[in-house]
Amino acid sequence: MSYTAFFRLYEELNDYLPVSKRKTIFSLSLKNPTTIDEAICSLGVPPEEVDLVLVNSESVPFDYIITEGDKISVYPIFESLDISSVTKLRDKPLINKP
Repeated sequence: MSYTAFFRLYEELNDYLPVSKRKTIFSLSLKNPTTIDEAICSLGVPPEEVDLVLVNSESVPFDYIITEGDKISVYPIFESLDISSVTKLRDKPLINKP
C-alpha cells in the first residue's frame, strides 16, 4: 500500500534537492508509515538544518506520521523571527550561528 504527500522546502534547504524539486511543491510516494524525520532524511536534508515543519498549516514534531495527501512545508533556521511559540520540533528554535 502506498500513499502520497506533498512537500515544499524553503530557502537554503532547496540546496539539498535536485533542481527539478527546488522552490516548488513536489510529491513524495511513501510505502510504509513514515515520520517527518524519515522523509526529510530520505530527501537528503539533515534534520539539524530544519527549524520548523508545518503539515497542513500546523506545526508538528519530527515523529509525526505522514498521512495521505499531507501538505508539508519545511523551513530552515529562522534568523530574524522568533518562532518559539509555534515550533514543535525542539524545546527552543535553532539559533543562527555567527
